[in-house]
Amino acid sequence: MTDEEPDRLTEKLSPRQKVRLLTGGTTWRTRAEPAVGLDEIVTSDGPAGVRGEAWDERLTSLLLPSASALAAAWDEQLVREVGGLLAREARRKGVHVVLAPNLNLHRSPLAGRHFECFSEDPWLVGRTGAALIRGLQGGGVAATAKHLVANDSETGRLTVDVRVDERTLREVCLAPFEAAVEAGVWAVMAGYNRVNGATMTASPLLARPLKDEWGFDGVVVSDWGALRTAVDTGNAALDLAMPGPGGPWDETLADAVAAGLVPQAVIDDKVRRLILLAQRVGALNGAPAPRPRTVPGARRLLRRAAASGTVLLRNDGVLPLGQGELRTLAVIGAHATAPRVQGGGSAGVFPERVVSPLEGIRERLRGQARVVHAPGPGLGAPPAPLGPRDCVDPRSGAPGVLLRVLDADGAELYAEHRGTGRLLEPGLRDGARTVEISALLTPGTGGRWTFGLGGFGRMSLTVDGRPLIDGTYPRRTDDPAVVHVTPPGPTARHTLTEGVPVLVVARRELAPDTGRATVLTAAPPATPDADALAQAVAAARSADAAIVVVGTTDGSESEGHDRTGLALPGRQDDLVRAVAAANPRTVVVVNSGGPVELPWRHEVGAVLLTWLPGQEAGGALADVLFGDVEPGGRLPTTWPARLADAPVTATRPVGGRLTYDEGVHVGHRGWLRDGRAPAYWFGHGLGYTTWAYEHVDAPETVDEGAGFTVTALVRNAGGRPGREVVQVYLSRPDSRIERPVRWLAGYAAVHAGPGETARAEVVVAARSLRHWDVAGQWWAGEPGRFTVHVGRSADDLPLTTRVRVVGRASESALCAVRRPD
Repeated sequence: MTDEEPDRLTEKLSPRQKVRLLTGGTTWRTRAEPAVGLDEIVTSDGPAGVRGEAWDERLTSLLLPSASALAAAWDEQLVREVGGLLAREARRKGVHVVLAPNLNLHRSPLAGRHFECFSEDPWLVGRTGAALIRGLQGGGVAATAKHLVANDSETGRLTVDVRVDERTLREVCLAPFEAAVEAGVWAVMAGYNRVNGATMTASPLLARPLKDEWGFDGVVVSDWGALRTAVDTGNAALDLAMPGPGGPWDETLADAVAAGLVPQAVIDDKVRRLILLAQRVGALNGAPAPRPRTVPGARRLLRRAAASGTVLLRNDGVLPLGQGELRTLAVIGAHATAPRVQGGGSAGVFPERVVSPLEGIRERLRGQARVVHAPGPGLGAPPAPLGPRDCVDPRSGAPGVLLRVLDADGAELYAEHRGTGRLLEPGLRDGARTVEISALLTPGTGGRWTFGLGGFGRMSLTVDGRPLIDGTYPRRTDDPAVVHVTPPGPTARHTLTEGVPVLVVARRELAPDTGRATVLTAAPPATPDADALAQAVAAARSADAAIVVVGTTDGSESEGHDRTGLALPGRQDDLVRAVAAANPRTVVVVNSGGPVELPWRHEVGAVLLTWLPGQEAGGALADVLFGDVEPGGRLPTTWPARLADAPVTATRPVGGRLTYDEGVHVGHRGWLRDGRAPAYWFGHGLGYTTWAYEHVDAPETVDEGAGFTVTALVRNAGGRPGREVVQVYLSRPDSRIERPVRWLAGYAAVHAGPGETARAEVVVAARSLRHWDVAGQWWAGEPGRFTVHVGRSADDLPLTTRVRVVGRASESALCAVRRPD
C-alpha cells in the first residue's frame, strides 16, 4: 500500500461520510466505512494491561507492574520488551490501539494517578515512554501518548485551567510528548483540562508544536467524553472524538462544515490521519489478524520486570536473606496476602491469578524453612467486593454471586452467574429497570459485619430480608472514572453468626446519566488492634527474621481523586515499629504506587519498595529477598520524609485555576532549589554490592548545537556481581537565565563482577544544554562552561568535570536553533 493511499481514499468519501468517521461508533471502537475498506479500529485502556472492550472478570488480562515501577528499572530495553508483551496481549484481545503510555509528570506526591505515570523528570519520562512506544508499535499495535498536556493531578481534572509559563510548558510538560513523537507514536490523547485558558480538545498546542513543528502524522483523540463543543474543536487539530455514537461532532459538525464554519480541508486532514492509523494497525483492506490464545513467556517477563523495578531504599546488612540461616520466617501485614497490584480507575484489568508475597515466599522456602503469617491490625479501608472465596451463587451454588436484571414490574429479564460483586457493566436488556446482585454468604467469623453498596440512584441492600440500606443516592460528580469504575455508596453493619449462611441481596434502579456500575461489598469484623499487634509481635519474636508488608489501599491511589496525605493508612506505622523492636532482622516491603511517609525507616534492617508490582508480585519479591536477583530499581521520583517538606503539594484548583508556580523546578530540581533534604533522592537505590566512582572524562569543548559523551569508570568494590545505574547531571550556576540547580542529562547501566571495573558511556544530547527562548520562539544555547556531575542519585555525585560550549558565531551571544533536535 502506497503512502498516497490515505489521500486517495479520503477523496472517495462524501463530506457527511467523512464527518461520520470522526466520532466513535461504540465506547471502544471507531466506525467502519466499507466504501474505502476501512474496518473498525478497536481501542483499549492499557497502562496496566490490555483489558479489551469489556469490564468483565471472566475476560482476564496480563497485569503489568505499574508505570512507576517500570520507570524505576531505568532500563529502556526491558521497557521495550514489556511494550512488545502489551502488543501481543492486544492482538490476543483483538485490540488495535492501546491507550498508553501516560506521559504526565509526578508533579506532586499527592497526585492520585501517580502510579500510572513514570517519573517526576521530563527526560526520564520521555525516554521510558519512547521505549514502551517502540515495543508496542513494533508489534503492529498503536501506542497513545496521553494526556496532552499538564494533566498531572486529578482534583477538578474535567474543568481545571492549568496556568503554566511557556518555557516550563516546553521544557517540562511537553518534553515527554516530543520524545514520543520522535519515537514515532501513532496516536496522542488530548486531556480533559484546560491549559492557559484553552480546553485541550481545542488547544492550539495540538497544531503547534505537535503537528506543525514536531511533524506528528498520527491521530489526536479526545479523552473519553472530553469533547464538549463542535466548531472550535472541529477547527482545531483534534482528529477523533471518543466515545460514540453521539456527541457534538456526531450531531452538528457536518452542518458546521456545510455552513463554512469548519473548512472541508480541515476535515479531510483528520480523515486522512484516521485512515493512515488503520493502515498501520491492519484495519484497512485486510483480513483480521490471527488472535493468539496465549502469550508465551509472559509470566517470566512480568516477574523479571517487577524485580527490576524493586528499589532497595535501605539495607543494614540484612538483605539478601540467607535461606540456610532461616528456620522460621515471619511474614506480617494484610498486604502479604492481599497486595495492591494495580491502581484504581479506568486502567484496571482482571488478572487470571495474582501471586501474593506470602505465596511467593512460601514457594521459595518450601521444604527449607517454616513461614508463619500474622495480618496485623486492619487498614481501616472500605469493605472489598464479594468474591468467590466469600460466597456462592444462591441459584447454582457455584462460588460467586448471582446477577439478575429486572423490569419495572420486578420480572427477570436476564440472569447469570458472576465471580465478583463488582459489576461495572452488567448486561442489560430492553425494559431493564433494576440491577440485582445476590449471594449466599457463610461467615467464617461471627460478629458485626460491614456491608456496602456502590452506585447511584435508588438502592437497597438486605440480609436475610432485613433492610440495611434503602434510599436514593444522587450522582454528585461528572467524572467518568467515578461514575463508571469506582462508584461510592453507603455502608451498614449487621451481626452474623459464624457458620450460619445468610442471603445478601443488593439492588439499584437504573436511571439516566447515572451509569450502571453496581458494587456489593462485605467485610468481617476486624480483630482488635491491640490483639492484632500482639499476634504480629509474637510471630516476629519467634522467627529468625521478619518481613512486614505495608502499603496503600484500593481507594487511596486512584484516578478521579488526589490523595490528601502520605501517611500509611491504619496503624501500619505502629505495626512496623512493634515488629522491628521484637526482631532486629526486620525487612519492610512498601507496596504503593507513589511516595508514602516512612517515619520508622531508620529503625528497621532494610526497606524495599515494590510499587504496585503486577500479577507476579510474590515471585519477584522472593527473588529479591533471597538474592536470586539484585534489586534493580532506582527512584524515578523523590520521596519526602514528610508531606510538608515537598516543594509542590498543591493539586486543588483555586477559582478553577491551578498555577504551576514552580516553573522548571519540578521534582528533585525543586528540592535542590529550596535546599531541602528528602527521605530519599531521585535516582537513589541500593544493590547487593558497593561501587567506587573512580574517573570521569568528557570533551573540553563542545560546539553549540552538538551533544557529547561522558565516560565514567566505576569499580565493583563488593563481593557480589552487580548492576549500577551511572547518572549524569548538568549545572550552570553562572547562567544568565534561570536554570535548575542541576538537571538529569543521561544515564547508563553497567554490570561488573567483584573487583572489576566497568566503563559507562553516557550520551548527553544537545537539547540538555539548551533552553526555550520565549521571545525568539526557539531552542537557544548559551555558550560557556557547564559542570558535569556523575554519580548514583541527584544528591550523590562524587565525580565532576567541566565542558565549555562554544558558540558557532559568537560566544558573547545566545546561540539558537529554530527547530528542535
